[in-house]
Amino acid sequence: MNIKHYTYRVTWSPEDDEHLGLCAQFPSLSWLAKTPEAALRGIANVVAEVVADMQASGEPVPEAMAEKRYRKQQST
Repeated sequence: MNIKHYTYRVTWSPEDDEHLGLCAQFPSLSWLAKTPEAALRGIANVVAEVVADMQASGEPVPEAMAEKRYRKQQST
């Protein structure tokens, strides 16, 4: 599992007047920063820390969307 394969997004937060970094696999996490690059770095660092904690405690870690294997649906 590689956290770089997770789906990240940076958007503008008018309420905070800063850029907001988000990760689709961890919707409860976010990171505010003055620049989009800092917001992306910040959320990636938070995700790395959370994943390390989850692994250390034996919790299942979310799979990256890009790494999921989907079965083809058969028509009935």
